[in-house]
This record gives sequence, structure tokens and C-alpha cells, in this order.
Amino acid sequence: MIAMGGAIGVGLFLGSSFTIELAGPGIIISYLIGALVAIVMAYAIAEMAVVHPVAGSFGIYAETYLSPWAGFTVRATYGLVQIIAIGAEVTAVAIYFGFWFPRVPGWEWILLVSSALIIINALQVGNFGEFEYWFALIKVLAIIIFIAVGLLLITGLGPWPAVGLSNLTNNGGFLPHGWRGVWLAMSLVITSYMGVEVIAVTAGEAQNPSVSIPKAMRTIVYRLIIFYVLAITVMLCMTPWNRTGSASIAGSPFVRAFATAGIPFAASIMNLVVITAALSSANTNLYLSTRMLFSLSKGSYAPRWLSRLSSRGVPHRALALSSAGMVAAILLAVFAPTNAFLLLYGTAVAGMFYVWGIVLITHLRFRQKISSTELSALPLKLPFHPWPTLFAILAMSGIAMSTFWVKGLVYTIPTFLPLLAVMSLVYVIYRSGRRKRSM
Repeated sequence: MIAMGGAIGVGLFLGSSFTIELAGPGIIISYLIGALVAIVMAYAIAEMAVVHPVAGSFGIYAETYLSPWAGFTVRATYGLVQIIAIGAEVTAVAIYFGFWFPRVPGWEWILLVSSALIIINALQVGNFGEFEYWFALIKVLAIIIFIAVGLLLITGLGPWPAVGLSNLTNNGGFLPHGWRGVWLAMSLVITSYMGVEVIAVTAGEAQNPSVSIPKAMRTIVYRLIIFYVLAITVMLCMTPWNRTGSASIAGSPFVRAFATAGIPFAASIMNLVVITAALSSANTNLYLSTRMLFSLSKGSYAPRWLSRLSSRGVPHRALALSSAGMVAAILLAVFAPTNAFLLLYGTAVAGMFYVWGIVLITHLRFRQKISSTELSALPLKLPFHPWPTLFAILAMSGIAMSTFWVKGLVYTIPTFLPLLAVMSLVYVIYRSGRRKRSM
């Protein structure tokens, strides 16, 4: 449920507004292609998590099977990405509240929800899990209800006249912007699946990971595919894509779909759900970034004070640093409210491309290194190795390059490259410091 909560968030509920504008109804194909990559990623990371159920997860895997530099940069990148993503998600909450309170400044909502999330994460980890379970459950139930109500509208089985499937082919056809639009939309669609790696991060604190991790991974991706593809398809059937999609991120297309359908109170209820969804994702990302900073500190790649625990067993200093994305969100909401979401989300996207790429390369080395006995003992294995992993690496590379042609994401890769250089410099400094201390 934590993985579901991490994956189902602003990428689907808010980012889909932008991707529908790029691809029209063809966005359904984009979600199917993204699903293939996500399945490979989920199975690859589950294999490694079963063998190495540790805090730091794929950072430790990269350090073990690639190099210490790879292990450091993937952990540092993931921690930074989650910090930035937190800012994007609390910004999304402010955008959603604008549906009801258009005159209230967005930074006030960001400050309010940020304070609440920090308090939740400062509690014991069991409390975090309990909060996230209920957050995620609300999202899952909401999507199921949305799909069910949408199907009633499409088929005419409810009290409303049948909408049918005509909206999938009207207004320019199923592919109004051709296959180019389908591919460019992948740059944000793939982020809707980013979150399945949460299972590996939580493995260090999971009970019986050899059973729970494979069980979670077997179901999480397939449930996400069903939810995403069905939800997007239903939404595009309910209302014309050129009314749902928008080049400016000003609200959830799911809310607009219900508003167009004219069902009493449905839009407001859905808006409450997407607020919960954003809070859930921000809650999970705050947990993830805190654990990654803790892992770097324990590995002597970050200041030691970051690994100190509170009386409740929470790395509270790492938690305080992880809240930096919320501060950035408040500042952007004050000084650049129109572009705040894409500025934050686009930077996070570039970092996640790097993280997923390193994880997939690590999986290739992992399979080369483990013995046949260890491989046969794995409770879950990616079939047809190494072809699925190679396909996913190639797809991720192509999707990353496509950001240069997507408005709002043009600077994601150029922004990340200097950050990677800085992280590499930090690695060299800490690496030399560790050598001096060991002499």
C-alpha cells in the first residue's frame, strides 16, 4: 500500500493535464508503454531487494555491483529528487485548494500542509506506515469509484444518457498529434509509475522481506496499470480531450471531467481525493528522502549528524533537511506561482531518469555476479534476462532525450548535469576524507 501511495500521485492526477494536451487520447498508448518499463523496473529491483534488504536499498546495490561513486550519486540523487518532489506535491495541494478558495494565496496552503507532514514523519515509523496506509487506501478506492461511475456514464446504465466512445475519436482523432505526441508524453507519463522503487527503500524496515517484497511487487505494477489505463480511458471518454488537457497546470483533469459531467458534488469530492493523493505522495517522499540522507550519513558520505536518531527512532535531523523542498515551494509560490509546479516537477523528473537508469544497469551486473544457486532461490525472477532490462535502459534513454522537445521540461537534463557534477565533487571530498581517517 505504501508503494501504491508513492506511485499514485500528482503524476496521474495533475500531470495528466499536460500529457493529454501533448498526445490527446493517444495518451492511453503512452501509459501502456510506460507500464512495460515499470514492470521491468519492479521485477529487477525486487530481485535485488530480496538479496539485500537494507536501508539505502539501490544505493547499496549500485555501490556493491557497480562502484562506490555510483552508489553515492544514486542515493544523493534520489534523496535530492524526493526533496524536490515534495515541493512539487505540496504545490499541487495549493493548486487543488484553489478550486474552492481561488483568492487564498497558494503559499498559505503549502505552509499548512508542510507543517502537518513534518509532524507525521517525526512520529515513530509505525505511525508513518499507518497514516500512509489510509492515505493510499483513499486514493485506491477513489480511482475504483471514478472508473465505476465513468463506466456508467459511458454505457448509459446509470440515470444519465450514454456518453459512448466518441470522445476518443472526435477533435482530431485518436492521435491528434501523431505518434510524436504519444512519445513526447512519455516524459511525464513514466513519472506516474515512479514510486514502485519505494518497496526497496522500505525493505530495511520490513518484516520478512523475502516474502513481503515479491508479494508486493507482483501486485503493485499490475494494479497500477489497471488503475492508470482504465482511469485515463474513462476520463477521456467522459469529456473531450481538448477540454481536459491543458498546457498550463491549473487543476486536475479528473476534477474537470466530473465538473463537465454535471454530477452534483462529484467534482468537489474528487478534488478532496486528489488533495489526499498529493498529501500521500508528499508524505512518502519525505520518508524516502529522510532515509536516503540517513543512509549516506551512515556510509560516511554525508555529515554524521544526519544519522542521529530521535528518542522515537526517527532520523529527525535528516527529516529537517528533507523539508527543504517545502521551503522552495513556498518561495516559488510567492515569486513564481504560475510555473512553480513544472519547475519543481521537471527537475525531479531528470533525477529519476538517472536513478532508474543506474538501477537497471546495476541489475545487469547483479545477475552476472550472483551464483546459479542464489538465482534459483529467488522467489521472483525477471524472465528472458537480459533483454527486458536492456529494453528498459534503451527506452529510458530515449524518453530522457525527448524532454528537449517538451515545453516546460526543456531544461530538466541541462539542470541535472551540473547537479551530478556537484555530487561527484562532494563524493571525491568525502572519499578522500574517509581514506585519511582510515590511515
